[in-house]
This record gives sequence, C-alpha cells and structure tokens, in this order.
Amino acid sequence: MSLLVLGLSHHGAPMELLESAVLDQSARGRLEAAIVSSEHVVEAVVVSTCNRTEVYAEGLTFHGGLADVSEALAAATGVALADLQPHLYVHYEDRGIAHAFCVAAGLDSMAVGEAQILGQLRDALTRAQRRGHVGPALNTLLQQALRVGKRVHTETEIDDVSRSLVGAGLSAARESVGPVEGSRVLVLGAGGMGALAATTVSQAGAASVTIANRSLARAERLAERVGASALPWDARFDALTDADIVISSTGATGVVLTAVEVADAAAARGGRPQVFIDLALPHDVDVAVADLDGITRIGLAELGEMLSHAGDVPQVREARDIVTGEVAAYLTERSAEAVAPTVAALRSRAQEVVDREMDRLERRTPQLADSDRAEVQRAVHRIVEKLLHAPTVRVKEMAQSGQGGSYAKALSELFDLDPREVSVVSTPPILPIIDDEGVGR
Repeated sequence: MSLLVLGLSHHGAPMELLESAVLDQSARGRLEAAIVSSEHVVEAVVVSTCNRTEVYAEGLTFHGGLADVSEALAAATGVALADLQPHLYVHYEDRGIAHAFCVAAGLDSMAVGEAQILGQLRDALTRAQRRGHVGPALNTLLQQALRVGKRVHTETEIDDVSRSLVGAGLSAARESVGPVEGSRVLVLGAGGMGALAATTVSQAGAASVTIANRSLARAERLAERVGASALPWDARFDALTDADIVISSTGATGVVLTAVEVADAAAARGGRPQVFIDLALPHDVDVAVADLDGITRIGLAELGEMLSHAGDVPQVREARDIVTGEVAAYLTERSAEAVAPTVAALRSRAQEVVDREMDRLERRTPQLADSDRAEVQRAVHRIVEKLLHAPTVRVKEMAQSGQGGSYAKALSELFDLDPREVSVVSTPPILPIIDDEGVGR
C-alpha cells in the first residue's frame, strides 16, 4: 500500500474553481466514505479549508487509487473531472509525506505560517477516526504532521513574522479608511476565522466591534471574550451603515451581502469610504461590490497576491529546515519499520531450528547433565546470533538509505520467510550473544 495526496489549492487553481470545490463537514464525510468503499483505497481523510480541498488516501495501487479518488472528488464537488484535472496536484509516497508536514506547519498556506491549519487538520483527522475512514497508515502520518506543525510554531518565530489573512486585509484597508484604531468594524461569522478577525481588530484598538452570526448565542460568547457586541443575523444590514470595515467569513454557500444591499448602506453613509474584507470560500460579498463608488472589496485572490512573498523571510526558511529534517527522520523510521517483520521472521526461523535441535539432543542424550546441556544451548545460541548479526545489521542499514525493501525481499527468498505469519510476533527472541567471559551483548 502507498500514500496518495490529491487536491486543489490556491497555488494552482482559480478562485472560482476553489469555491466550487469547497465541502462542508457532512460532505467531507460522504466523500471519505465513497473513497474507502472504492476498489483501490482503504483509508481516506479529506481536508477542506478556505484555500484548499485535498484528499489523503492510503491506496492499494497508485493508478487505481488515483482514479478512484479523482472520480469521487469530482462527484462530491459537482465539478466535471475534465475541469478538475488540469488544476489537481498529486503527491505520492515521499512527496506526499513532505506535503503533509508542510501543510501542518503552515508553509503551504496562503498566509504562510498561519497556525489555523493545525486545528483544521486535527478536526479532519478526528472526524475520519470517528467515522472509521482512517486506519494505522494515515493516523500515524497525520499525527506526526500535527506534531511537526506544533514544533515549527514552538521553536521558530514564524508566528511573529507571518501575516495572517486578517492582518493583510487590514493593512490593505488602511489605504481607504485609515488604521483600524478608531474604526468601527462589523464581523460576519463567529467561526474560527471570524473569531480570529474579531480578536485581531479588538486588540488593534478598533473603536467598536460588532459580531453578527446565524447563532446569536455563539456570537454573544465570542463578543464577551473580545469585548464586542453581538447582533442577530438578520440585523446585519442595519449594522452596515455604521461599519467602516466589514470582515466576512461565514461558510455560507451563497453571498450574504449583495451589491444592492451594500449600495443602500453606502448611500446612507453619505459616501464615506468603506472596506469589505471577504475571507470566505465561496465568497460572502458580491464581487460587484467592488464597482461601487467609495467601496473597496478585498477577497482571497487579492490577499494571496499580497502574501505571495512571505516564503522568503529567514524565519520561514528556518521552519522549512525543521520540516525537511522531520521528513527525513520519518522516512528513515518508516523504512526501518518496513523491514522489521523480515528481521523478526528470520530470527523466528532460527529459533525454530535451535528448538528442534535441542529437542533432538535431549532425546538422544538423556544422561547429559543439566549444566552440560545448558552450556551446549548457550553455544548454539552464540553461533546462531553471530550468523544472524551481519544480515540483521545490514538490512537495518540499508533501510535507512532507502534500499531495505529489496534486501528484505532477498532475505525472504533465501530463507523462505513469510513476515506475515502470526508466529513471527509470538515467538520468544533468541538469547543474546554470550561472549567467552560470560558477558551478554
């Protein structure tokens, strides 16, 4: 089996296509279920954020798994496969592992270094675990990716230098309405991004922060945390007139502010400039809003352009170095684990030979003293251990250099081994080598 990663992201897909491919939580679960029920895939985790929709899959075959995942993704998004394929990226095995680690570290995000992806990846894994769509392969990989992402944010200063989508939007808004300090801000949505926006503008010294959300209780809880006020969702239109900056990230499937509604609010404002920062995918604010006098609309496409240079800063290079080292360590460990069953099978086979010969000796020499029999047994074990030492060490060394698979296969053929036998994991290990001074090693 092998790892396969297939998806769309802001790197290579137009925003319109990314909007079409956004999946809510229930749709992600259905997509995972469809993939794991296909012929060539046994595990699947779907990650869908504001700038990516991708599938991590453990496949039985590469080409079969690729076809199954591609077709399931097209069906889930409602986008024709022919329209998806030119924009899909595919990572296999080592590259897939490196991609997972980079994603968790925030190095593949539109806002390089952002930490929100850690929570999104953790939620995706938890959902897949709960629904039985993930097994040992993807669970191990993504748990390790989460650990690497946390390490990057702990050991580097990437959080201090990375500019979030919210921060980039506010910086751009400054040109139209001035600094956040003293501005009146309306936040639409109280989810993860909405909470980040409300916290950011509150800490930046906004004159007032108002939060509107479909669940008023959730808006009130967030407002209490950040010192804001909360409004029922239907009251958002009235709040438009007072807001200098509107930040929207609701997760709705259609626009929540039309050009007509914004135009009415602009007229009531008497022509004072107003900025809309649309962090949603699909977009919340009608793109036609940008054509209105005095109105600036900043969407994810514009934010992506603003943040495209972030990968050059020293702190990001330091984070990439950590990820590179972690990928190498993970691959080495995985290679060693891959040859472990063969090593265990070889030693199990040797143990069987020793046991048979010792039984034969006991039947033929019943008069042999216990001390002599023990000495013979130790001698046999020393011989076997010395014979196994070189191939055991060699297969582990070759595993670290990525060549363990072919060497392990050769051992299996030469000694007629089956690493899948239950006896391999149940047979006691051969005694350690006892040197001439009686010291074990």
